[in-house]
Amino acid sequence: MSEKPVLYYFNGRGKMESIRWLLTVAEVEFDEVLLTTREQYEKLLNDGALMFQQVPLVEMDGMKLIQTKAILNYIAEKYNLHAKDPKERVMINMYSEGLTDLMEMIMILPFTPDPKPKLDNIQSKAKERYLPVYEKALTGPVYLVGGKLSLADVLLVECTLMLEEKFPDILKDFPNIKSFQGRMTQIPAISRFLQPGSKRKPAPDEKYLKNVVEVLNLKLPL
Repeated sequence: MSEKPVLYYFNGRGKMESIRWLLTVAEVEFDEVLLTTREQYEKLLNDGALMFQQVPLVEMDGMKLIQTKAILNYIAEKYNLHAKDPKERVMINMYSEGLTDLMEMIMILPFTPDPKPKLDNIQSKAKERYLPVYEKALTGPVYLVGGKLSLADVLLVECTLMLEEKFPDILKDFPNIKSFQGRMTQIPAISRFLQPGSKRKPAPDEKYLKNVVEVLNLKLPL
């Protein structure tokens, strides 16, 4: 049996959370090395583990994988959560990158001195630019692409749950997405992931912010 993937990141969501979601849906057990000190990060840098001097880092199949989209695509292809042909692949990638763009807006909120204007911008863009795309795509189909579960579906359920943490009623005008979310959260692996005590990380707090700033030696505001 191959060794478990090892995830190197902070004790929080950030860009690693989508990777945790995808491994969970693929029913792949993984271990985590939580970065809590600057020294840990510098050791990874000095060891040459970080190709572009940044995390997330995933050790998997004898490789040191970086760049979130590349990691997600590798996992999706390995565990049959991607496409059967180039046309489906590009659709999955387009849907996925739209969701990544939206989630990254939410990720930077803890590092923003005045998040209120950014929250308003996220809500309006979600309702006017992003969610209508997925609402239309789910008019009839159970999944976004190709009639089967894919990376795009996993990212959509993650994204909708993140949005509802900030805007509890945001899906009220998107019934297809809300029904999709309900179906997805009944998948046993996802249901377990959403329970207390799983490897899903909580929404970022001051402790998470302080940890990231110290390890990366950031100068706020970003």
